[in-house]
Amino acid sequence: MFFKKKDKNNNNDNNNNNKSNRNEVSERAKNFFNNDKEHPSEIRAVSLTKFYGKRKIIEDISYGVKQGEVVGLLGPNGAGKTTSFYITVGFVTATKGQVFLNDIELTGLHMYKRAQLGIGYLPQEASIFRKLSVEDNLLAILEYNKTLTPKDRMYIADQLLSEFNINHVRKQKGYTLSGGERRRCEIARALTVNPKFILLDEPFAGVDPIAVIDIQNIIASLKAKGLGILITDHNVRETLRITDRAYIMGNGKILVQGTPEDIVNNPLARKVYLGESFTM
Repeated sequence: MFFKKKDKNNNNDNNNNNKSNRNEVSERAKNFFNNDKEHPSEIRAVSLTKFYGKRKIIEDISYGVKQGEVVGLLGPNGAGKTTSFYITVGFVTATKGQVFLNDIELTGLHMYKRAQLGIGYLPQEASIFRKLSVEDNLLAILEYNKTLTPKDRMYIADQLLSEFNINHVRKQKGYTLSGGERRRCEIARALTVNPKFILLDEPFAGVDPIAVIDIQNIIASLKAKGLGILITDHNVRETLRITDRAYIMGNGKILVQGTPEDIVNNPLARKVYLGESFTM
C-alpha cells in the first residue's frame, strides 16, 4: 500500500492563505453603513392612545418617519410627546394603536427586538460605559456581531472614530469626556449595530452651543447616509433647523404638522407652543 506524501509547501500555503484572510477587512465591513436608499423603510405610529389609570395621556396619535429624513416630535411639557416617543422606542406600551416598521408590527416587541430590526435609540441620559475607553465603547457592541472578524470590528470602529472626530480621545475613559465628546461617542456607538433609524431623545440636552452645531451637523450626515431620524427635544429652534418635518403636540393630540416653515408660520403653533415673537 502506498501513502501519498504530504506536501509541506502546500500546507504552508494554506496556512498563509488562512492568516491572510483573517488579516483582511471583509467586503461586509467595508459596506457596513450602506443603506438601501432606493427602497427606504418607514416607521409608522397609528392611532396611538395611552391611559395611565383613568388619565388619558395621548389620544389617537399618528405620525411617521422614513429613511433619509429627520422628523421632530415637539410640544410643551405635558403635551404627550415623550409618551408617544417612548411607545415608538418600546419603553411604553400603548393602550390602543399600533407601531409598524414597513409591514412588520412592532407593538409589544421589546427594545432589543426592535434594535435587531434596525431601530436604534439614544437616551437623554448619559449612556456611555464610563470606565471603558471610547474605542472599547464601540468594540463592546461590535463584539456581538459574530459575522465580523476582529479586523472588521476594528476597521468599523476606526471609521466611526474618525467620522465623529473622537479619534484623538479613543483611549480616554468615558468619564473624562466633555459633554459634546460624550454625545458623539454615544451616537457613534448607536451606529455600531448599523440601524436604519435612530430615535434621539433630547440630543441637545446638556451640551454647549458649539456642541449643538456639531450635533446638528452629525444628524445631517446621518440623514445623508440614508438613516431616518426621529427627534424629541425641548430646544425647538435647534430641532426645527435640522428637521424636514415636525409634529407639534398639545393636550395629548397632534395639533400641527408640516415643514419647519409651515410650523413657524402656523398661528396655532405660535399660540400653544412657539410664542408670537418666535423666529428661526
